[in-house]
Amino acid sequence: MLKHNRPELRQSQQSASGILDLPFLLLVVLLTLVGLLMMFSASYARAKWDTGNSAYYFVRQAGFAAIGIGIMLVVGKLNYFIWYRTALLILAGSILLLILVPIAGVTVNGAKRWIQIGPIQFQPSEIAKLGMVLAFAAMMSVWQDKMESFQYGVIPYAGIMVVIAGLLFLERHLSATLIILLIGAMMMLIGGTKKQWLVLGLLLGVLFVYVYVNTKGYASDRITAWKDPWSDPLDNGYQAIQSRYAIGSGGFLGLGLGRSRQKYLYLPEEHNDYIFAIVCEELGFVGAIGILLLFAMLILRGYWIAIHARDRFGTLVVAGLTTKLAVQVFFNIGVVSGLLPPTGISLPFFSYGGTALMLQLFEMGIILAVSRWCVNRDSVGKAKA
Repeated sequence: MLKHNRPELRQSQQSASGILDLPFLLLVVLLTLVGLLMMFSASYARAKWDTGNSAYYFVRQAGFAAIGIGIMLVVGKLNYFIWYRTALLILAGSILLLILVPIAGVTVNGAKRWIQIGPIQFQPSEIAKLGMVLAFAAMMSVWQDKMESFQYGVIPYAGIMVVIAGLLFLERHLSATLIILLIGAMMMLIGGTKKQWLVLGLLLGVLFVYVYVNTKGYASDRITAWKDPWSDPLDNGYQAIQSRYAIGSGGFLGLGLGRSRQKYLYLPEEHNDYIFAIVCEELGFVGAIGILLLFAMLILRGYWIAIHARDRFGTLVVAGLTTKLAVQVFFNIGVVSGLLPPTGISLPFFSYGGTALMLQLFEMGIILAVSRWCVNRDSVGKAKA
């Protein structure tokens, strides 16, 4: 167990301001509600086809959202020092789950990335991202004065990322691997790792991606389809083409809420990875920009909380979780718009997936918990240090 040599985190929970960061909380709730509305609009044709009940996916997602918001509020009231104490256990548990995926995992759409326990199905890679953020923040808090050394500033973090990336390689999950590496590199940069080691890590990461793409046939096919989807319009390029049809037909103001045409079984994953294409089709350029602005405000507020956290652990946790959110939003919208090759990354708060939504709200709860201890709050936060 890591021994913390800074006593400020050990103060009682009652010494915090007791007030959650209101702007951050409202943005999370608003994005969740808008996401539910768009998920219902995008999913009802698919739900009718799959289950005979057009509201099936919406009802399930709404239930998970309600539970997730409740969890977020409870976690937001906890003393976040609890995540310092359990960080390594969470990381170890997530790695164990990743090891179990090739053995007892569930295959969905040709990829074995899920584990099912009773009615609950989840991707251990999502827990691994959280575990890595917490573990990195805890270790960097202890080794704050040693981060410029190779022993304390590189080896432990590179080792963790290599283990997780190797297990994700077995799942053929390149997108999750890239997110792990990006979050880890960002936290090492903030934590104090020398920049030359990060540059070397970046070069090795580029080499890894090159080898991955050239040794995994499906990844190479995705790159080809990304460059020219019309080269294989009925298979690898089909989804990209239908996504662009949806975005293009939305125009400036959109076709209107509920009036998408591509969601009628033309666009695959219309209520999941490609839900933003339906947003563009129904709400148009104006609506899409509005949602992007909400995400931007949430991300900026997250970094504001990180900057004003009262200790290093809080700063690193919030910065890591906020970066995770930002990277996933960027990857998803980049794929849907054709800027990036297909990656299989969902859009936070919007894409269908109950356990993923609950985990996202759980992470937002951790950020809210840190916000209760913020110092030098501005007038918007409405709390005293």
